[in-house]
Amino acid sequence: MGIFRIYKDAPGFQKAFPMNILFIHQNFPGQYKHLAPALAARGHRCVALTLRVKQPGAWQGVQLLPYEIRRNPSQNLHPWLVDFETKLLRGESCYLAAKQLKQQGFEPDLIVAHPGWGESMFLRDLWPKARIGLYYELYYTTRDGDMGFDPEFPQKMPEVEAMRLRLKNLNNLMHLEVGDMGVSPTEFQAGTFPQQFRDKITVIHDGIDTNHVMPSPDVAMKVNDDLVVTRKDEVITFVNRNLEPYRGYHVFMRALPRLLKERPNARVLMVGGDEVSYGAKPPDGRTWKQIYIDEVRGKISTPDWERVHFLGRIPYDQFLRLLQVSSAHVYLTYPFVLSWSLIESMSAGAPIVASDTAPLKEAIKHGETGRLFPFFDQDKMVEEICTVLENREMADELGRAARKFAQEKYDLQSVCLPRQMEWIDQLAAMEPGKFTL
Repeated sequence: MGIFRIYKDAPGFQKAFPMNILFIHQNFPGQYKHLAPALAARGHRCVALTLRVKQPGAWQGVQLLPYEIRRNPSQNLHPWLVDFETKLLRGESCYLAAKQLKQQGFEPDLIVAHPGWGESMFLRDLWPKARIGLYYELYYTTRDGDMGFDPEFPQKMPEVEAMRLRLKNLNNLMHLEVGDMGVSPTEFQAGTFPQQFRDKITVIHDGIDTNHVMPSPDVAMKVNDDLVVTRKDEVITFVNRNLEPYRGYHVFMRALPRLLKERPNARVLMVGGDEVSYGAKPPDGRTWKQIYIDEVRGKISTPDWERVHFLGRIPYDQFLRLLQVSSAHVYLTYPFVLSWSLIESMSAGAPIVASDTAPLKEAIKHGETGRLFPFFDQDKMVEEICTVLENREMADELGRAARKFAQEKYDLQSVCLPRQMEWIDQLAAMEPGKFTL
């Protein structure tokens, strides 16, 4: 009822219910996996423009409309502008698709968009009276962030890199005049933005279904045709979307020789693809995965190496069993976007050993909801993992506390989705363009 009660009295509101809500996300539903269906279930007309589909369709009450990129990237463009051009091309293409939608009579009351790929850049020009809410994921900064964090990958010319990074924020700056309100999933991510953005950002996590992602004492996970692990086994888990330095893959791999020697009965299960999600591509056409396998393999005996299992990318149900069976779940990240998998591992009750980097400090309190170690300190990481594995009672308590924290702060149904819906209520009640400069 909230959205109807607030919105009907909003300044300048002329339309009858239900509302028209337009979602913009190149990989829809993305962060709107739960919000969009919830709004559709309230009776609002929800439409999504996305690159993900090639033909019009429907998903959980949301009308899906494709758009396609209309131009090819320029040749011989200044390298500092390449990133912005890709976003400009998406912004232009999405604008043209939205213009066609407008010509067909569609007028959104609300636009909810992830601006990270530039798609929403020109929507204020097309619909000046729409309320626009944006998902502010990260503002690139030269201090206290990922830039220069890892000395193994230094910038050749740091002063030039800083200027390039400023240009990388062109898309963020273009959207300052577009959004009426913003949302960020963590305090760390919101805190990367300058104050003029921060004034209109509400911190609301995307949410984890803690009733689905939960401990399972009787879980069994099939690793391969010859191996099934249960909670009775000693299982060390490590999860990345892709195995790469931004998520500490190189640090974890370098700790393996000692870790395998000290835990002769442990199995190490590693999940992640061979591509690059963040940061630079590996040299010579190789993969980060193979580079660090090659680096450490000679230090690990064959029997020990046979206890290391690279699972690649796995289905979600298998991923949940991995977290449920974990005796120690290891997570590292640069000062960057926090992975959903960290919160999911907490919800599953896995004992967590994590890097002491800024994004973690909102979720992991040392000795309470997990164990922390300095990002680059492989020996300390091994010590913390061993501490967890050697004291099952303590590990169980860490897992229970982590799950309780996840339920209290990140639960989808009781915390995050209601707050997202309240955010929509507030957006609907705003006078359009309040924050326009």
